[in-house]
Amino acid sequence: MHRVEETFAGRRLVIETGRVARQAHGACLVQYGETVVLCTAVVNDQPTSLPFFPLTVEYRERSYAAGKIPGGFIKREGRPSEKEILSARQIDRPIRPLFPDGFMHEVQVFVYVLSADQENDADVLGLLGTSVALNMSKIPFAGPVAAVRIGRIQGQWVLNPTFQQLEFSDVDIVVAGTEKAITMVEGGAIEVPEEEIAEGLLVAHKGIRELIRIQQKLLPEVSVPKMEWKPLEVPEEVRRRVEELARNRIAESLNLREKAERNQALAALREDVLAALAEEFPGQEQAVDAVLSEIEKETMRRQILERGERADGRRPDEIRPITCEVGLLPRTHGSALFTRGQTQALAVVTLGTTADEQRIDSIDVPQEVSKSFMLHYNFPPFATGEVKPVRGPSRREYGHGALAERAIQPLLPPYEEFPYTIRVVSDILESNGSSSMASVCGASLALMDAGVPIRAACAGVAMGLIKEGDKVVVLTDILGLEDALGDMDFKVAGTRKGVTSIQMDIKIEGLTIEIMREALERAREARMYILDVMDQTIATPRSELSRYAPRIITMQINPDKIGEVIGPKGRTIRGIQEETGAEINVDDSGLVTIACVSAEGGERARQMIEAIVQEPEIGRVYEGVVKSTTSFGAFVEILPGVEGLVHISELQEGRTERTEDVLKKGDVTRVKLLSIDEKGRLRLSRKAAL
Repeated sequence: MHRVEETFAGRRLVIETGRVARQAHGACLVQYGETVVLCTAVVNDQPTSLPFFPLTVEYRERSYAAGKIPGGFIKREGRPSEKEILSARQIDRPIRPLFPDGFMHEVQVFVYVLSADQENDADVLGLLGTSVALNMSKIPFAGPVAAVRIGRIQGQWVLNPTFQQLEFSDVDIVVAGTEKAITMVEGGAIEVPEEEIAEGLLVAHKGIRELIRIQQKLLPEVSVPKMEWKPLEVPEEVRRRVEELARNRIAESLNLREKAERNQALAALREDVLAALAEEFPGQEQAVDAVLSEIEKETMRRQILERGERADGRRPDEIRPITCEVGLLPRTHGSALFTRGQTQALAVVTLGTTADEQRIDSIDVPQEVSKSFMLHYNFPPFATGEVKPVRGPSRREYGHGALAERAIQPLLPPYEEFPYTIRVVSDILESNGSSSMASVCGASLALMDAGVPIRAACAGVAMGLIKEGDKVVVLTDILGLEDALGDMDFKVAGTRKGVTSIQMDIKIEGLTIEIMREALERAREARMYILDVMDQTIATPRSELSRYAPRIITMQINPDKIGEVIGPKGRTIRGIQEETGAEINVDDSGLVTIACVSAEGGERARQMIEAIVQEPEIGRVYEGVVKSTTSFGAFVEILPGVEGLVHISELQEGRTERTEDVLKKGDVTRVKLLSIDEKGRLRLSRKAAL
């Protein structure tokens, strides 16, 4: 067993190998505070024939880690939660570029959260442990790599803030990198300026280098020789012949403006080259494909670096044409269609009640929590003109939805002011790059169309990079092609004031902070332009909600009165709902939420509940019903279940011989509450109310 123990960001960090999971090719335990993760890495000895590197990252949270038993009938963990999927992606993205080109052996990484102290998030520990597991194993890997979370509390940067600290932070960003460079950024902020984001990234990279130093103390003791593997070898004659047949046609195809036309031309070119070389080089299809991909990448990059010209004819800093529409769907609560070039997002808003909140049972908190804002992203195959099986949301859909959700979340009104559950669905109808940022723009427009009083409009743009030696070109509003063949995918969303969401993936080393600052500034300029275009369609939220949206009224009642509102076996609250058409929820604190499409129905329900819980007020005049009469007066119900006595002397001015001469059972009369005695009995007067 080997172990290293240090203090990082004020807490105890322990990395240990050799005690558990010893049949894995690499395994380690990482403990931070009382949060513990197990990270393993395994490789298949035989390469696959797949056209891509088969890397799988699985991140799983065990319920026992927080002393919980899973909910549901079978009482065991099922398919991964959204949090687990997002954490797996967060580990996958920084490590994937660090495997050697041409390595086609299947690699599987497992991260298990075994103990959760509900103070320290395990996701950044997962990448740290994965780096150790990969580097100590026989798997070829250009690490180490590490990740930290940064927060900012009252202007002070904090490394790996606790969950409690994050509640007071205006930044929550995970940054991953190597000793030399930042390779991934993922997180959100509350309208923080770009320069301050860049400052935080410098703080994060300092922490990353410290974690790599800690790994380097352990790895020499536990590492084994790397496995032998053979990259795809392309015969020189094959390379020469593909160059002859394809180079000019690839250049022509890449400059076709329309994505579908460009893809068709490249597909036809591939078929022609394979057919032409089938007899000359039998069994070399994979080598031919590899050379074609190399030429395509080289041609696209050289054109941008040397001529500043992109595949669709734009300049490096030029944004594709934008159109915005709102109010497309008449029966939805809010809708918008955002189109940028050949990328199009249909965003639709639905407003619901407390009952529609998403319940989340997390190991990060002791109790179940609820979520009142959701943004769901869908990417159907027709968006790219493809036919594919649809088997539920993909990891990519979860990731893009979370990115867009983070961008919008800080701009929503407080729940106390706008007590709605809000769901935004972004359906991608066309895609040619940056559909997640189109979702941000579409969501902002749709929320305004729905009348949600968001603090400011929000827009997003994806930035790219082409770098060869000292030649660097930053690209604004990248195409799918530029994402695939370029060196960076840097998505930035925010308002006119600052950044609300950020995501960056780097495929190369050597990205300087100066280049990142340039990309951030160019993204800010692009965002201002996009917001100007959006403002021309709708600049502020509508003053009224859709007539199909529920009207929500909230009221606070004495918790002691909850039983009276609900009534025996729920009869009282059901009766109110049936009479008014409202949906009523009462929580344990006494907060009552009334939702009704009809404003009149909602107000009637409020009045009925108010009448039930109202406390009698001395000196107030009430309209009540005579429940019974006696020789000494009448009993009048002034509130539901609350009766008082009108003495015969208080029925009218002058003498009254019989109560029935003035009031009979069932009569409605005005009375004034004179007093309440020590036994809670109410003394009423009809005479004083006349």
